[in-house]
Parts: sequence; structure tokens; C-alpha cells
Amino acid sequence: MSRGLRAAGRESVAALRRRRGDVIRLLAWSVPESAPAMFSGLVVARAVDEGFLRGRPATGFAWLGLLLIAAVLGAWGARQANRAVAGVVEPFRDDLVTRVVTASLGAATRTGSGGVPPGAVAGLTQQVETVRDAFAGLVLVSRGFVVTVLAALVGTASLAAPLLVVLAPPLLVGLGLFAVALRLGVRWQREYLAAGERLADRAAAAAAAARDVAACRAGERAAGYVDEAVAAQARAEAALARLSALRSLTVVVAGWLPLVAVLAAAGRLTGHGISTGALIGVLTYLAQVLVPALDLFVATVGNAGLRFVVTLGRLLHRAAAPEPGAPRPDTAAPGPAARLELHGVTFRYGAGARPVLRDTDLTVGPGDHLAVVGPSGAGKSTLAGLLCGTLQPDEGTVRYGGVPVADLDPAARARCRVLIPQEAYVFPGTVRENLRYLNPGAADTDLLSAAERLGAGPLLKRLGGPPAYVRPGELSAGERQLLTLVRAYLAPAPVAVLDEATCHLDPAAEEVVERVFAARGPLVVIAHRISSAERASRVLLLDPDGPLLGDHESLRAASPRYREMTGYWASLSSEPTGPACSLDGVGPAPRAHLGGDPAEAVADRGR
Repeated sequence: MSRGLRAAGRESVAALRRRRGDVIRLLAWSVPESAPAMFSGLVVARAVDEGFLRGRPATGFAWLGLLLIAAVLGAWGARQANRAVAGVVEPFRDDLVTRVVTASLGAATRTGSGGVPPGAVAGLTQQVETVRDAFAGLVLVSRGFVVTVLAALVGTASLAAPLLVVLAPPLLVGLGLFAVALRLGVRWQREYLAAGERLADRAAAAAAAARDVAACRAGERAAGYVDEAVAAQARAEAALARLSALRSLTVVVAGWLPLVAVLAAAGRLTGHGISTGALIGVLTYLAQVLVPALDLFVATVGNAGLRFVVTLGRLLHRAAAPEPGAPRPDTAAPGPAARLELHGVTFRYGAGARPVLRDTDLTVGPGDHLAVVGPSGAGKSTLAGLLCGTLQPDEGTVRYGGVPVADLDPAARARCRVLIPQEAYVFPGTVRENLRYLNPGAADTDLLSAAERLGAGPLLKRLGGPPAYVRPGELSAGERQLLTLVRAYLAPAPVAVLDEATCHLDPAAEEVVERVFAARGPLVVIAHRISSAERASRVLLLDPDGPLLGDHESLRAASPRYREMTGYWASLSSEPTGPACSLDGVGPAPRAHLGGDPAEAVADRGR
């Protein structure tokens, strides 16, 4: 907690020092801005003592007219101060964006994950703007609070200096109470943000696994998984509500308590040399200057200040360079001819759910071209996640080149496999930056050669080549997929996993992509067209009654479900329905008899 406050303080001071000229202008414009606070009580005191109490209302109104001049002067100063704040805040925001973007892209390059680390997009679109807005509010309000309180205290001293002894103690006690509340609030705000992110992550995970959850009848388990995060966020919000009560107590002690004390002592004060006008002027400073300024300061620092400290701390942690350290001896990446192996793998979404995969063995080695097919919810994307190490099995092991995936760090995993999901990610930047995302050392000739092989040459030419700036919104879904496929092809990882990564390409373009990737190295295709299964050297059918592994022809002979999926209804000699035939959404089919059949059952020792 204290580290977060110190880090936020260091960043704030550094930002102010870098813009010293703008800070000086801001402070200079604070002088005319404070005119209403400085003169309000004094003018009221003179209007009462020299005008209204002496029966000269014209004099009283003349004095009050000075408040209008002070208000105009204050408005002019506030306008110029707001302009000066922009000169401090905007460079701070730009510097923070640069650091977070650089760190996010650097982390993705180091891990070879094919995407920005989790939370980076939210960090740029929401958290950076939160920090920027909070910093601007803190600079304006904190400066205004200090200037206003000093003006009120100076005005009070000019009217009735002995009253400072009455005002100062509760003001200091209230500010001390607020400092304690602020330290507690930093912890509660951090817990609130963490709870919100945890809820978003769990809800997204449950939504992404909806088909597998439905297939495994794990709805209650998935709901409980999300409900835990909902309850945690509710507790965090309750803690922030307690912080609001502490802030209100601060305003009462520091602002309203001195006002009550002055009113209680009014009779004695007017009998000891303090005029009625001076007393009213002091009350004006308290009620019209000090209390509103204190209320605004407490509310802003208690809300925007906490968001600033916590959110900036998270962004600084994300932007920090990774600490150097000796790698674990078991994290060395396997060699270029890496093998992906599943040994006795069981995976389920929740302890009580039906397994998506049960006691499954599978090997993907050099020269392999494996197509994975099955109805919706059968676990195809789950298998891809297990192969790539983004999901961990409940039982069994996943190995890369004989090394358990659990013993490999993200960078080592990235050197073994590259996953291309259906949702193609292209970021605003040059074509070169997008294509070199997983291989920063690739030359432009490598980029162009890979693009030509995958059929993306015309696209790169239309965009303007590697130096051209690309905006994702101006590309079609198929064009984005082509760019991500070129990026993956250039990755150093030998094994490629295409999780419906060509669903927006036409069948001819898809064939080119799959053949080029198969020639590159081991390839796993989560298939959505029959043609992908026909091209593969092996086909894995994920059937609710048990997986089957074989080639296209052997599975046609062995599995009624596979025949149904591929469009062979009448007999084994019928022609396929065409290369665009979908492999998803097929109804139930009876289990094939495997005795003496060329199809090979994946080891299912748990059955």
C-alpha cells in the first residue's frame, strides 16, 4: 500500500518537474483565481460594520459590489489555470501511453504469445484515461484547496487573529483523519479493481467455454465460478461505501466543527473587541470558502486520488521491465523438431463436470498434419488450448519435446508452438510491425516471401508493402486472418495450431494456407470444412462416445458420425458434398464398431 503511494508520488513529482514552466504559470494564475476566497469575508465585514450597521446601506452595497469584481477576476484566473493544467497533464498521459504500449508489445514479443498480454487493451483504453483524468483533477483541486485555505486563513487573521486558535486544531485533526482514511482507501480501491478484473476474466472464460460447458452439463459449476467473483466485487464495493462515510466525517470535523465553535462563542467574542461585521466575515470564510473547498478536496482526493494511486501503480507494474534472473534448469525449450504429446490427459470445466477429454493420449510429431473434427461442444478448442499450454489438464501431462509444459516458462512454450485463433488480431501500426510481431528479426524479404507463399502477396501490395500503416477497421475479417497467418508462419515455433484460423477465407485460399503450413512443420488444424480433413494425413474425431484417430478414409469406414458429418449418408461410395461442407452442428449418431477396423481409437483407459 505504502509502495503504491510512494510510486504515485514519485511519478507526480517527476511529471511536475518536467513541466516546470507550466507549473509556474499554473501557480501564477492561482493568485487571481483566489480573489473571491481572499476578499469575500473581508468585504462582508466592511459592508456590515461600515454600511448596514451604521444605517448607510449604499456604502454596504458598494462594498458588496467589490465581490462582483473579485468574482470576475477569479473566473478569469480559473480559465487560465485550466489551460495551464493541460500543459502539465497531457505530456504525462502521452509518456504513460508510450511506456505501457512499449512494455505490452515487448512482453508479447518475448513470449511469442501472438497477442498483447491480458489487460493491456483495457490498460490503454480505460486505465490510462482514468489516470489522466484523475491526475488533472488532483492538480486542479489540490492546488485550489491549498490556495483557498491559505486565503481564508489570511482573511480570518486580518479580521480576528485570535480565532485562528479556534479554527486550526479541528482543521488539523480532520486532515489527519482524512490521511488515515486515504491509506485505507488505497487498499480498498485496489481490491475493488482486482475484483472487477477477476469478474471480467471469469465471465469471459465462462462465455468462451459455453459450448463445452453445455456439452459437459457443467452449468451450475460455471455459474458458481462466476458468482464467487460477483460476491468478491460486492464486498469491495461495501468497503468503498465505508470510505465515503469516513470522508463525510472528515468534512464535519475539519469544516463544520470550527463553524459551530465560532457560533457558540459569538457572544463572548463580540464583547472582547471583535466587531459584529468581523464575526460575520469569519463565518463567511468558514461557510462559503473553507467548507466547500474542504468538501471538494476530500471528495476528489478520496475518489480520483485513490483511482490515480491504484491504477497508476498497476500500469507502472505492467510497464516495468522484467527483472533479470537465472532461468530454471528445466525451462529450456525443446529442439526445432519439437513433439507435442498428451499422456493420459483428462480435462473438465469444474470438479463435478463431465470430462471434455478423458485419459487421452496423442502425439504430434515431425511431418504430422492433423485435422481435429467433431460436433459443436465436443472439445476441439479445448484440445487446442491443452496442446498450446493455455489450459492445464486435471490429470495427465502435456509435453513439448519430452519436457512437461508445466515446467516451461511462456517464452520456452512460444519457441515450441504458435496458436492462431479464429479472432485475428491486427493492431494499428505498420504492416512490418504486425508481421514481425513474433519474430522481430525478420527482414522485409522474409515478410514478402512468406506473404507470397500464403497468398497474401496481393494484399500486401494493395496496402503499400511493409512500411505502410494499417488500420484494423479498414480490413475485412479475411484480410486480418491472412496477416495473422503470415505473422504465425514467420514465428520461430516449429508446430502450428490453427484453431479455425481460416474460417473467413474461401476454400481455395484455405487450401493454400494449410498446404504451406504443413510443409513448414507439424500442423494441427481445428477444422470447420470437410476439405481440411481430406487434406490431413491424420484426422482426430472428437466423439462424445470416445475419440477416434485415423485418416479420412478409415474414419469414413469406421464411424457413422464421421460419415454424417462429411455428408456420406447413403453408402461409403458416395461423393462428398463439397469442400465447403461444415463439420459442426451435427446431431447424435450411433457409436461405430471398431473390431477389425482400420480406424485407431485414441487410448481411452478411463472407459
